Amino acid sequence: MTSTKLYSVIYVVLFVFATAQVAIEFTNIAYWVAVTAILVLSVIKAVVVAAYYQHLKYEPRSITYVMLSGLLTALALTFAASYSIT
Repeated sequence: MTSTKLYSVIYVVLFVFATAQVAIEFTNIAYWVAVTAILVLSVIKAVVVAAYYQHLKYEPRSITYVMLSGLLTALALTFAASYSIT
């Protein structure tokens, strides 16, 4: 069983990453650098949330692979839909 202290630390890390994303938004750096930084932070946050708050870290790897295949399918459908719009 995980402790409240661990969840508190994860919450603070997620809060810091979200604050960094907002700070990046208001800086005068190149557009693609900002987009890349925000996307990287978003992926890290998503992995942390899936691992700890959705308890995938403590599940068998097969459950993680099922979740990952669903994510990849959703991304593929999203890209296909955006390609057909243009």
